[in-house]
Amino acid sequence: MSEALANLLNEKRQFLPPAELAADANVTSSAYAEAADDRLAFWARQAAQLTWSKPWDQVLDWSRPPFAKWFVGGQLNVAYNCLDRHVAAGRGDKVAIHWEGEPGDSRTITYAELHQMTCRAANALTGLGVTAGDRVAVYLPMIPEAAVAMLACARIGATHSVVFGGFSADALTNRIQDASAKVVITADGGYRRGKPSALKPTVDEAVANCPSVEHVLVVRRTGEDVSWSDRDHWWHEAVEQASAEHTAQPFDAEHPLFILYTSGTTARPKGILHTSGGYLTQVAYTSHAVFDLKPESDVYWCTADIGWVTGHSYIVYGPLANGVTQVMYEGTPDTPHKGRFWEIVDRYRVTILYTAPTLIRTMMKWGEEIPAGHDLSSLRLLGSVGEPINPEAWMWYRQHVGRGELPIVDTWWQTETGSMMISPLPGVTAAKPGSAMTALPGVVADVVDDQGRSVPDGGGGYLVLREPWPSMLRTIWGDDNRFIETYWSRFGAGAGGDAEAPWIYFAGDGAKKDDDGHIWLLGRVDDVMLVSGHNISTTEVESALVSHPSVAEAAVVGATDPTTGQAIVAFAIPRGSTDTSGEAGEQLIAELRSHVAKTLGPIAKPRQIMLVPELPKTRSGKIMRRLLRDVAENRSLGDVTTLQDSSVMELIASGISGSKSDED
Repeated sequence: MSEALANLLNEKRQFLPPAELAADANVTSSAYAEAADDRLAFWARQAAQLTWSKPWDQVLDWSRPPFAKWFVGGQLNVAYNCLDRHVAAGRGDKVAIHWEGEPGDSRTITYAELHQMTCRAANALTGLGVTAGDRVAVYLPMIPEAAVAMLACARIGATHSVVFGGFSADALTNRIQDASAKVVITADGGYRRGKPSALKPTVDEAVANCPSVEHVLVVRRTGEDVSWSDRDHWWHEAVEQASAEHTAQPFDAEHPLFILYTSGTTARPKGILHTSGGYLTQVAYTSHAVFDLKPESDVYWCTADIGWVTGHSYIVYGPLANGVTQVMYEGTPDTPHKGRFWEIVDRYRVTILYTAPTLIRTMMKWGEEIPAGHDLSSLRLLGSVGEPINPEAWMWYRQHVGRGELPIVDTWWQTETGSMMISPLPGVTAAKPGSAMTALPGVVADVVDDQGRSVPDGGGGYLVLREPWPSMLRTIWGDDNRFIETYWSRFGAGAGGDAEAPWIYFAGDGAKKDDDGHIWLLGRVDDVMLVSGHNISTTEVESALVSHPSVAEAAVVGATDPTTGQAIVAFAIPRGSTDTSGEAGEQLIAELRSHVAKTLGPIAKPRQIMLVPELPKTRSGKIMRRLLRDVAENRSLGDVTTLQDSSVMELIASGISGSKSDED
């Protein structure tokens, strides 16, 4: 495996931080040495930046691995650290959230107003019988009440379980049942692609099978008619009429803060449990360090949805703990036009933009003239999250959004890790396009072979974490055995070997080290194709395709092949001006196959390339390769209910005629 995941792409470009940013950076290179010298003391210093009601007795208890306890004996209130302390410091009039609705409506909410909204919601939840330790399910669009709901739960010690607003009734049912949620917070609907998208009917269908649910709290957003029962309550009646006086109570550092489910919509859900003190410490620190947040001047925008961990860590908890002003946007990037994101950057003078490679590649497809039509001069830092970013998308982002000069922080982390683990530091790192570079201070990451041994520079293998970190998951809700089996059983003591061996965390990602020791993510190990005995990463073939000037975006899957075991099948979206008709399309396919072979070597040449108008994606922007495998192997399509646009598969089916290449 280690040879199979060795470096195929060879990226030598490097970009130094802008001198002005480096001179005033929040975190300098000394942080690496400081953390290496005494990792636990380093994290204790970061935790001390928060307000604690009771100091901790012990930084880390790792006496019963892999079950960690951080800041043992310490007490704090997470919502107090995100709101009250800023108001108490005289910053209540500072804008917390510039909210932009998809139809064009907007709200500006100060820290004092967000504090009042959260206190009212906390009192309303208490009035509905919610107490510390109860679970509350949140199923909302991207509206300010989503952040308020999470903060209100944190304030009263209830554990929130946010479910992405695009999930089906069955998926919502599974998550409510698994957590035994007592209350569900939802809305009549939200706006999506220019029209209302209902949520309440999905909740009604789900809670019919969830006897644990006693109350449903409903935000009025679209004004559409909804069915009503005795357990339903309007937010504007229950919350907005509640008292704005509420005193935050301290909770133990290990008090459960939230459950977030990671598996697909049909598999048995995995409820990732995060607790309070360690999680808030690391999301607050990484927001400060990686985004170089300057609360007095920055306007920060993370384009993620509240339903994913990125929305938890880098919309709600990390930025608000730092007291920064941020933008929240409800809708899609192309409604009512393809320049909507850049219009928002211009309107609010956004300084820091954190978004997904999928969106960047979509913007590439639309053309550089769209960002060029807006004033993006306020931007000073760009970020990438969600999947590995290919070098050409990285370069396009820098050139056409970052004026050819802004640093890009390409971050690797997971729902399970809770916060960023591998990323450039914007004032320190000479970044390479497509590389997450090195582990952040206080994080111990490595790339290992099948036996758990570190691979040399230039080698590839499995990405692991060798030491516990503050924001780590504590378990899978209700299933400690599954927690150990899923994340700790591949290497080290968890693999059943030497009991004295270290516990090593592995969550399924392949990676490589380049010749300088910098880390490149290769995506899930499951997405490695075995072609004629050679393991080839889908990520690198996709990167090679997108490096061709005619390709905007690509997805690659392995398909069964009688000769090679698996064959590489690629789906490529041409750039807007590219002629793909008839003979021109066949020539482009041949050119792309040769281009991949030249870039990565003949073994990586796709058997087949299909030119398609779109790719099947979930609402979070993840490409659904499972459906593409169905197409590649001529199978009937699996479940398409979680697609952002279910008509995409019809587009693919209609757009691939004549686009298959003969084998050499």
